[in-house]
Amino acid sequence: MFKKILIANRGEIACRVAATARRMAIKTVAVYSDADANAKHVMACDESVYLGASAVNDSYLQWQKIIEAALATGAEAIHPGYGFLSENEAFATACAQAGLVFIGPSAAAIQAMGLKAESKQLMEKAGVPLVPGYHGSDQNPERLQREADRIGYPVLIKASAGGGGKGMRRVEQAADFASALASCQRESLNSFGDAAVLIEKYVQRPRHIEIQVFGDSQGQVVHLFERDCSVQRRHQKVLEEAPAPGLTDSLRQQMGQAAVAAAKAVNYVGAGTVEFIVEQQGYEQPDAMVFYFMEMNTRLQVEHPVTEAITGLDLVEWQLRVASGEPLPLSQDQLRIHGHAIEARICAESPDKDFLPATGTLHVYRKPSATAFERGAVRVDDGVREGDVISPFYDSMVAKLIVHGANRAEALARLDAALAQTHIVGVNNNVAFLRHVVKSPAFAQAQLDTALIEREKDKLFHQTPLPLQWTVAAAVAALLRAEQSQVSVDPFSQRDGWRLSGKTSRTFDFEVDGQALIATLQGVNRQAPGQGQTLTIHLQQAEEQNKEININKGQAPRQAPWIEVVLSWMHPNGAPHHRGEFDLTLGPSKRTCRVDVLGQPGRSMSVDLFVFTDVGSAQIKYIDPLLQAGQDTLESGGRLTAPMPGKVISIAVTAGEAVKKGQLLAILEAMKMEHNLNAPADGVVTEVLYVAGDQVSEGVELLKLQTAAA
Repeated sequence: MFKKILIANRGEIACRVAATARRMAIKTVAVYSDADANAKHVMACDESVYLGASAVNDSYLQWQKIIEAALATGAEAIHPGYGFLSENEAFATACAQAGLVFIGPSAAAIQAMGLKAESKQLMEKAGVPLVPGYHGSDQNPERLQREADRIGYPVLIKASAGGGGKGMRRVEQAADFASALASCQRESLNSFGDAAVLIEKYVQRPRHIEIQVFGDSQGQVVHLFERDCSVQRRHQKVLEEAPAPGLTDSLRQQMGQAAVAAAKAVNYVGAGTVEFIVEQQGYEQPDAMVFYFMEMNTRLQVEHPVTEAITGLDLVEWQLRVASGEPLPLSQDQLRIHGHAIEARICAESPDKDFLPATGTLHVYRKPSATAFERGAVRVDDGVREGDVISPFYDSMVAKLIVHGANRAEALARLDAALAQTHIVGVNNNVAFLRHVVKSPAFAQAQLDTALIEREKDKLFHQTPLPLQWTVAAAVAALLRAEQSQVSVDPFSQRDGWRLSGKTSRTFDFEVDGQALIATLQGVNRQAPGQGQTLTIHLQQAEEQNKEININKGQAPRQAPWIEVVLSWMHPNGAPHHRGEFDLTLGPSKRTCRVDVLGQPGRSMSVDLFVFTDVGSAQIKYIDPLLQAGQDTLESGGRLTAPMPGKVISIAVTAGEAVKKGQLLAILEAMKMEHNLNAPADGVVTEVLYVAGDQVSEGVELLKLQTAAA
């Protein structure tokens, strides 16, 4: 067994490999960029080596520096993780030439399976069924257009050297093919250094089911069953589970045998995943499923923990043992499925804005009670800590939440509960969206296909699971508690609405989803609220203070009721809640709320409050009217700004050009993906401020647009 290895990756997967290596008494070496100088994975390893600047081309893709680092530190092998250099045959070859073990398959196997077109030709010879398509070497755009027309629309354009949804577009009609092809080729060239693509028929209502395989240097290959990865957005996985719901034992055996045959065809050694598209006639007809080979990923997958959960194995340990020359630890007939596991990818992104990646500081990062990098009922694998910055240089994944249960129903319940206990403040994220998916009837009933998110979009996006009255009541309670912590001996400096005689009241100005609201709190108690204090709150639209509004959806009485909320700082057993937590009782319902505040009430013009409960979460902004006085509201009309830090790929318009609403104005690349920026309204471009190749910050004005409204 190795005594020391270098981990040629970052973030969660580097921490994952380091955890198993530590358990096996193997020393580890981390590598890092400027952005990762104080990253969690650097601290998780025994020593570390600096690579270069933050951009991946200047650091984690500099394989010559990585090999030099391994030799300089006395490492015997290099674990590439996933992404970056994990499927780079030149890197695998260079490792071998330097006398280092590449913990993965041979360069020949990577090359054979790394190019989708060539791998499909290889699988066709091996008798593995393929989706109808074009996998040829002629990449002339006119030839590709003809092949797409021949196959019939919709078709899928896929980067031949790609993965992770990059360089992939679905094309519905011939007129859209050329522009989609150009975008795929740019994205593929930038991500993988190869612009070649293949064209395939887009299978209707497909499921994405993959088989985990493992081979050793003695020629033995086994499969560790399947994972269903059908729930995807933008061709990237969102939820993965094992075993695949509804898959018959017969089909599982057929797919397992096909995956093993595929691995043996290239003398595969190490961990790999054979991915299949499964065509289904109906959700209730599992016997009618037909599978087609899609591709093979010659590395460990992001979703490998669900396989570990149902098999009880450590796949990184298997990688290390096989790479050191040991035989596979178990034979096929010794492998069994135990229970059900689901993984949710927690990402820094805005689901309601087409999953736009997000950056920022993890001011609050609270996780459920869980294991880390090892099997457990609830497991959280991550490479970040509270206070870390999610930068624009790498992918948007924050953590992986994995649950295991005796069956799928138990795993689903455990996943929703764990998501409810996952609190992130400071970076837009998909935790609430994941809860919507998990609780949706389609997912709960295992009506799975790759279009599930699009099909169920009305139930998944722009949802407000926490009623407004709960959000406002929790925000008021949190502000009261914050004021109590700022004790002042001067009674006139306090802003609690107290008066010597008469009815006491005070108002709070809030903003929720762009709507301004005023909450009036009546009967203010100057003493510290304690067990069972009642808050009486009334809501009004800020622009119509004399007109009552109803906050109970579905009813429209003229007068909205006052909200009576019982507030308790204490548990029913008399013990105090943790800071930021309290119980609220509204009518027959009682909930424990957790509120995190960004900003300082009384010192900031506005503060953001994040409310978390077991049924959902919400964000509300408190506006301090005294500090806001005299501040002008900034108008953003007539401008097009960068939604996040990135690189300008192209500007599609010129100054003086008239444009229509929805017309493409610019393409921005961020977090390895291209993002189209379209005109928000009809107008005329008055000035273009950047050119292709420029690096821009979030919020930077890219061009000026004179609209009719402006």
